[in-house]
Amino acid sequence: MFGYRVPAPDEAMLISGGRRGLGGAPFRVVTGHGKFVLPIFRKTRFLTLSMCEAEVTETCVTKQGIALHVRAVIAFKVGNDTESIVNAGQRFLSDQDQMSVLTGRIFAGHLRSIIGSMTVEEIVTERQKLAAEVLETSKTEMAKIGLIVDSLQIQSIDDGDVGYIDAMSAPHKAAIQRAAQVAQAQATQASVEAEQVAARNQAEYARQTAVVKAEYSAEVDRAQAQAAQAGPLAQAHAQQEVLLAQTELAQRAAELRQQQLVAEIVKPAQAEAERIKVLAIAEAERMKIQAEAAASYDRVALDRMLIDQLPLIVKEAAGGLAGANVNVLNGADGLGEIAAGLVGQGLTILDSVRQNLGGGSGDRDSKGPAQLSLPGLLSGSGSGSGDGPSKRDGSVDID
Repeated sequence: MFGYRVPAPDEAMLISGGRRGLGGAPFRVVTGHGKFVLPIFRKTRFLTLSMCEAEVTETCVTKQGIALHVRAVIAFKVGNDTESIVNAGQRFLSDQDQMSVLTGRIFAGHLRSIIGSMTVEEIVTERQKLAAEVLETSKTEMAKIGLIVDSLQIQSIDDGDVGYIDAMSAPHKAAIQRAAQVAQAQATQASVEAEQVAARNQAEYARQTAVVKAEYSAEVDRAQAQAAQAGPLAQAHAQQEVLLAQTELAQRAAELRQQQLVAEIVKPAQAEAERIKVLAIAEAERMKIQAEAAASYDRVALDRMLIDQLPLIVKEAAGGLAGANVNVLNGADGLGEIAAGLVGQGLTILDSVRQNLGGGSGDRDSKGPAQLSLPGLLSGSGSGSGDGPSKRDGSVDID
């Protein structure tokens, strides 16, 4: 719109003509909004509110009399309040570049003044303290011209060819170099130790590998030897098992043969012996009865009875040989001798009975019952073992 003016965000619009501004200022200040300005009757000018920079390079003498070349950078701007804008506008509106020149000169003077009260060590080691003191002393003076300082940075401090700063830093440099050398030596030592450890580990690994290979080779050789011996060992083991089986079979066959011999020879012989024993007991009982009868009856009758029983006795004695194991060495003559012996034994038995009966009646009470001996009656019957001929004697008690 014609006559309507608006300042930029970083500008202040100064309107002169007409009414006076705040505090009797020759212009009115407008920021952040537009204003209708009558042409010809009013005049507008713009003052920058943006950040400005001033650089200071100054040679300053310290408290010790040592000249130092100091370089600093100041960041400043016009204050945002109306008073600051009015003060700055009255001083710099026609030539706003003068703000940087004047600010540099102001800070150069304050910098020389403060450095003159400090030593080189304080200046070098306490730069922040130096900057803070310069800002503090220049704040009031800068406010009078409508400027505020945002920051002050000491960029460099140099003593030229004097070498004071270098001499001051020499012990620190030596300590740093010494620490660096120690660190380098330690690093070298650690590297050498690491290499030695690596070499030892490699040697140990090689040794273990060789041991494992040797053990593996020995195991392979042992397995091959066992495999080579497996066939003969298996054959020998099989032969041993066969021998054991044959031995066990022979033992079982011997036991079976022994059982067969017992069943075929021993048992029948024992049965025959038992039968003969029973017959002998029965015969003895019969003889006892006949003896008792002889004591009560006629002796002739008793003789007759014995004679009648003699064939039976001989028959029974011969019958005992039926199941016996009798070895005949001389054939038919031997059989005749056996038969003749049986008859002779029967006659001997008859004669013995007669003699015992004839002499036993008078002393029976004093000597007890008479004994009737039947020697050789059971000759030829074995004991059941089959080892050869044996003798058994029978006796009959006669009351």
